[in-house]
Amino acid sequence: MINGMIAWFARNTVAANLLMCLIILMGVNGIINRLPVEVFPMFTPDEVEVRVTYRGATPEQMEESIVVPLENIVADLPGIEEIKSSAREGSARIEIEAEVGYDPRVLLEDVKSRVDSLNSLPEGIEPPVVRIEEHLHEVVTLIIHGNLSEYDLRKLGERIRDEVGRLEGISRVEMRGLRNYEINIEVSETILQEHELTLQQVAEAVRSSAVDLPGGAIKARNGEVLVRTEGRAFDKADFGKIIIKARPDGSHLTLGEIANITDAFEEEQVVMRYNGKRCAVVHIARTGDQNALKIEGIVRGYLDSLIPSLPQGVNVDIWNNRAEIINKRLATLNDSAFMGIASIIILLGLFLRPAVAFWVCLGVPVAFMGAFALMPYFGVTINLLTLYGFILVLGILVDDAIVTGERIHVYQQRGGTGLDGAIKGAQEVATPVIFGVLTTAIAFVPLLMVEGRRGQMFAQIPFVVIPCLLFSLVESKLILPAHLSHLSTGKPARDRLSLFARMQRSCADGLEWLIEKLYRPVLDTASANRYVTLCLFTGAAIIICFYSYSGRLKMTFFPPIDSEYATARLVMPQGTAYEVTEEKLQ
Repeated sequence: MINGMIAWFARNTVAANLLMCLIILMGVNGIINRLPVEVFPMFTPDEVEVRVTYRGATPEQMEESIVVPLENIVADLPGIEEIKSSAREGSARIEIEAEVGYDPRVLLEDVKSRVDSLNSLPEGIEPPVVRIEEHLHEVVTLIIHGNLSEYDLRKLGERIRDEVGRLEGISRVEMRGLRNYEINIEVSETILQEHELTLQQVAEAVRSSAVDLPGGAIKARNGEVLVRTEGRAFDKADFGKIIIKARPDGSHLTLGEIANITDAFEEEQVVMRYNGKRCAVVHIARTGDQNALKIEGIVRGYLDSLIPSLPQGVNVDIWNNRAEIINKRLATLNDSAFMGIASIIILLGLFLRPAVAFWVCLGVPVAFMGAFALMPYFGVTINLLTLYGFILVLGILVDDAIVTGERIHVYQQRGGTGLDGAIKGAQEVATPVIFGVLTTAIAFVPLLMVEGRRGQMFAQIPFVVIPCLLFSLVESKLILPAHLSHLSTGKPARDRLSLFARMQRSCADGLEWLIEKLYRPVLDTASANRYVTLCLFTGAAIIICFYSYSGRLKMTFFPPIDSEYATARLVMPQGTAYEVTEEKLQ
């Protein structure tokens, strides 16, 4: 069957070219319309996280009064693969991993229901937070720094966050590094006694007054009128107008008359610095099918218009640009492809003929385009892992095309028509080439069988490598013979050749001399003494195995790498004064 397909496509070059164009167009469509570019692939979250805060509690108290009861109440839920817990001073975290194939959203609802029904947790804890752990797929981080107060810096950060979030093509922006706004209301005991009030009454008045309440609807002649009470307070002035108590003379006692109201930030100190100056960070992340490289371009265009309008002494820099990592990996792929194709053209041009080298190299982009066409159906994207897969398979792709092209070249040099030489050469090596490609593809299949989050990561590589290998097989068996069928046949006399052709003939003759004088005698000797040959290689394999298991060959999951960064981590006990921590940090 395969021999018939090879012959048919070799005779119908239009069909072979149409097949090649179809593969290329499908790949281009996949790249442009269906393949997002990201740094790391977005994996389906499979962990439910429970966080509990109990200020002032020791790790032992957190474990006994919170972690153990929560573990016990969720332990018998269906769909749980593993539960991991950690307790520290003032907080606890429980990670519940879902089984493979079980919907984490269903597990989230079950866990939340159980946690909400637990009544034995100590009083004074903050409400447990139950959520599915999702990572921020950050692309670019903006650093806003300068000689600004904390209030002005937050206002500028909020402005930049909102403006970036409104840009077309960007949908997720977060600001970090600054404290949240907070209203502090302080009432002295003396004032409370003077006005015959309790702290609970003041708190209830604030709670009931600083809200917006819907009041229903009134049907009128021209339609319905919605009624609501707008009383929500946002700043110091609004809180100061809240009525606490009515006096006998009809006047009102307001919160501003009895309390010291501070419109400021949270009490807990948070300070981030960039080049010695206070800073805020704005994280820009990708979601869905958004392209990381396009997001970076949009942000750079926004900065070009923003920076001239900033106050003097304030600047915005790009930091932790992960899109740059993608660009570097693409540059590595391009450099590797260029060097590989150049090497193939030079070597095949010297030992075979330049036309064969050109058509063999054409198989690389065709195979890549075939993989790009199938990647959307496998649910993979263009990211660091898939680009690594392309780099990995780059050196394997042309093997079958080189073997096929060499056989066709040999038959065409023997005479006859170029078409007959292409058909006979491709058919002769069809079986070994097919099995060689399939065995290489099968070698990557175990990476598809790894479970869990690590399995999702490893699967990115075979989803690229295997399609590339299969499309290289299609190109070498169905498209390459059609292209080589038009080459001239026979072996021209040396005196009729050009200077380059004579040099090429000398290289080819030198290679054939090495094969006949060196390789063939060794091969004949090894074949005639097959048991001796088998024993030699078996002994070598045994020595290698014993060396591997002797302990001399060290094994580690990740190799130690000399880092260009020096890091220092300072951990102070909870409750340490901010000034003390700042002094130690300096």
